[in-house]
Amino acid sequence: MATLPAEFLDSMKDLLGEEYDAYLTSFGAERVYGLRVNTLKISVEDFLKICPFDVQPVPWTHNGFYYKGSEKPAKHPYYYAGLYYLQEPSAMTPAEILPVEEGDLVLDTCAAPGGKSTELAAKLNATGVLFSNDISNSRAQALLKNLELFGVKNTVILSEDPQKLEPHFNEYFDKILIDAPCSGEGMFRKEPAVIKSWIEHGNGFYVNLQKQITKKALSMLKPGGMMVYSTCTFAPCEDEDMILYMKELCPELRVLDIPERCGAFSHGMPEKAVRYDEDLKKCIRIFPHKVDGEGHFVALLQKGDAPDENTARKGKKADISKLPEELRDFLGLVSMPFENGTFEVRNEKVYFVPDTGASFTGLRVMRSGLLIGELKKKRFEPSQAFAMALKEREFANTVSLPASDPRVLKYLKGETVDVSDVFEGNDGWVLFCTDHFPLGFAKSTRGVLKNKYLAGWRYQ
Repeated sequence: MATLPAEFLDSMKDLLGEEYDAYLTSFGAERVYGLRVNTLKISVEDFLKICPFDVQPVPWTHNGFYYKGSEKPAKHPYYYAGLYYLQEPSAMTPAEILPVEEGDLVLDTCAAPGGKSTELAAKLNATGVLFSNDISNSRAQALLKNLELFGVKNTVILSEDPQKLEPHFNEYFDKILIDAPCSGEGMFRKEPAVIKSWIEHGNGFYVNLQKQITKKALSMLKPGGMMVYSTCTFAPCEDEDMILYMKELCPELRVLDIPERCGAFSHGMPEKAVRYDEDLKKCIRIFPHKVDGEGHFVALLQKGDAPDENTARKGKKADISKLPEELRDFLGLVSMPFENGTFEVRNEKVYFVPDTGASFTGLRVMRSGLLIGELKKKRFEPSQAFAMALKEREFANTVSLPASDPRVLKYLKGETVDVSDVFEGNDGWVLFCTDHFPLGFAKSTRGVLKNKYLAGWRYQ
């Protein structure tokens, strides 16, 4: 068991009362592992039919599962096909609770490395637009990769201080998720190294950050829009008190009931807040001595009432008539619908950019839309991101091998692969799949595939 600071132990004893000893005992329990099914690519029902691991449902999610620590799901081809995301089970809660609907404009304010953004994207189901932001450029690189791996097409990835976003997105978003930077007390069991940061910064440092982020987020939320505020800490000054702060800033803000998903969740603790407010009981707290997971706090909020308007967008097809001939020839192999967006060519790279109606001038935009590929001297080369966004049926020339076939790992390692015994397609670009889920592109010559799998993604 990690050595816990005396000040922290005193605060937990005050918070938990008679449950305090059970909390301490939980540090001796084995940590749990979770994966969340990517419903953009496969239904939960179909995933369970092919799942190679011994899994058990995470009871407060619709698509989360525990797996045993001895399993290695990050080494399986299905991971490289983007069929699931590895995520600590309690951390699945915020995105599960935010009621995203198809067509929504959604902001994930502190998104890296992408666990919550990937689930928000799955809920959007290739409609609307997901804006994923993280102030750290290096962390945002991991965010970009995970969204690409998941096959997300309708995203804008930013690397900005959330305060800089507000002038561009005043009352713009239907839904916002704030998984706020916090002191991380709920992660002490899983990641003892976090304790050092807690000793160095304490709670007050994060409270100031949280106030800055939540104030701007409230301005960016539409009237009637919904927001989830969450942390992985236990301190009331970062949890219940932050909800009170937002209610003071925005009097029309309401705390909503969170549907009961798991009887082991605890209610919010208004008696521990700086000011008593009965509504704080509607928040939820997750404690590691009560569930198979780490610690979390989650609140679901709504900004007044929604206006009576229809915001649905029609499926307007993109015009490809003015694109370079080599790109149009390649798109002739593709049946993916390109709707509610436009093709843009920037520095020879081709993107399909969703219609947002917003200006990004002055913002650090890492990616707007889906990278389709690159124009190279009268030829077009498709991207890894585009391969992951496709379904097998959406490309005219494909080959699929079982995950158990040794050639799948050869492909993931970047090697040349001979599929002449099973390939019935044409020479040229091929979408290489495992069990009918795309992994990437290759170039075929009589069934011998020249590997085009992205070097930075290769199996190690």
